[in-house]
Amino acid sequence: MITTVRIGLIAVFVALGLFFTFVSATGVIRLPDVFSRAHTASQADTLGAGFALAAVALTIGWGPTAVKTVLLLFFIFVTNPTAAHAIARAAYEEGVEPWTKGDERR
Repeated sequence: MITTVRIGLIAVFVALGLFFTFVSATGVIRLPDVFSRAHTASQADTLGAGFALAAVALTIGWGPTAVKTVLLLFFIFVTNPTAAHAIARAAYEEGVEPWTKGDERR
């Protein structure tokens, strides 16, 4: 019973990771400016990597490798949004104009 639940959770986490990674990739391709792209990349990609690493940690089980996986998950949760913020701030400081509703699609 426990093994079945564990395998089910692993499958759900992998599916959610793939979904959020796909949403992130689609957003980066389809959105019009660097600010929107940084937003979707930081949020959806962080969730995609988070769910995938959670699936890896569940697959490995308890041990030193699982602890390293959880630490990697924490590292991604901290650095990915920080990097997206730095990119958006650099674009703003360089004078990149954000896309608005009246602008033509680029």
